[in-house]
Amino acid sequence: MNPAEAYILKQSEPYKSIFLHLQVLIEHTLPETQLLYKWRIPCYYIDKRPICYLNQTKDYVDVGFWHSAHLSKKWDVYLISENRKVVKSLRYRTLDAIDDFIFISILKEVEGLKDEGFYKKN
Repeated sequence: MNPAEAYILKQSEPYKSIFLHLQVLIEHTLPETQLLYKWRIPCYYIDKRPICYLNQTKDYVDVGFWHSAHLSKKWDVYLISENRKVVKSLRYRTLDAIDDFIFISILKEVEGLKDEGFYKKN
């Protein structure tokens, strides 16, 4: 078992169930992703390019996207930046809070942006 998987399995409920559900969505939607353990959290990569990270903090699971500057503005209603310059994230406090359609749609868009830089050029 790699350290990222161990991190997910050691979480308490409801966070472990949230992590496992997100893991299934990510790996089913983007089967070429690789789950790595970076910065002491699980991170998904495609060809050495970061796609997203998963982190349990406070009372939620945070799914952060580095390429958020390039995402369609329609996702802004769901994404949280909270004083971060680059990363925006989806936050889930319960398993029922996950909208699979929205999550998968954002994932697919991020996949198409993986070769972009983190910052949007003007």
